[in-house]
Amino acid sequence: MRKVFVGYTSYQDVVYQVAKHSIERHSKDVKCYPIVRGALEELGVYTREHKESESTEFSITRFLTPWLAGYRGWVLFTDNDVLCLDDINKLFDQADDKYAVMCAKHDHAPSGMTKLDGQLQSSYPRKNWSSVVLWNCGHPKNQFITPDLVNEVSPLYLHRFMWLEDNEIGGFSHEWNWLVDWYEESSAEKPKMLHYTEGGPYFKAYQNCGYASEWLQEYQLLIGRQFTELDIID
Repeated sequence: MRKVFVGYTSYQDVVYQVAKHSIERHSKDVKCYPIVRGALEELGVYTREHKESESTEFSITRFLTPWLAGYRGWVLFTDNDVLCLDDINKLFDQADDKYAVMCAKHDHAPSGMTKLDGQLQSSYPRKNWSSVVLWNCGHPKNQFITPDLVNEVSPLYLHRFMWLEDNEIGGFSHEWNWLVDWYEESSAEKPKMLHYTEGGPYFKAYQNCGYASEWLQEYQLLIGRQFTELDIID
C-alpha cells in the first residue's frame, strides 16, 4: 500500500476530503493520511509558535512526513488544495533512489499580495517546490529531518530543502503539480494533478478560477449532491 500524506487545515475539511477522494478514486493500493497540526501539538511532537506568515496549518508540519512514515520507503506529500486527475501510482513509479526528494521544480513568482482566503502571499526561491513532494524517507540525509529540527529551523531552510545538495533533489513534470491559472495546457502537456495554489472554487472569491468545474464534479461525486452556496468557505 502506497502512502500519501495530505496537509490538513481544520476549517477546510472539504478541501482535504475532495483531494483524498480524487487520489484514492484514481489509484489502487493508495491510502491518504491527513497531517493534522492540532493532533501533533497534543502529542507534543509539534511545538512551534504559530506565525502570521504561515498561510496554512501545514506550512511547517509537512516536513514531518519522513518521521510520520517511520523513515521507510517512498511516500508522497501533497498540499490539500489539489485535485488528482490520473493514477498517482504513475508518479510513484518515477521514484529514483539516488534522490532524497523529488518535486516539480517550478519557477513560480506570484505577483499578488494575498492568496487563498486572504492569507499573505510570499515569494522565495523554490516557491511551491514543497507543495507536492515524493520523499525517499530512507535516504540518509532525511534522517536529519526530526521533530526537533522541524520545530527549530527557519521555514525557508525547510521549504528550500537546504539540508540537501542540489543533486539530491530530483525532478518530475509540473503536470503532477499543475499550478492553476499559472500553467497553460498544450498538445504536449496536460495536468495530471491540479493545484489550486492561489484559491479554488470552494472560496467565494475564486469560484471562477481555472478548472473550477473539475473540482466541483469531484465534490459532487464525494457527497452525492450538488454544490451549493452553503458549502462555500467564506
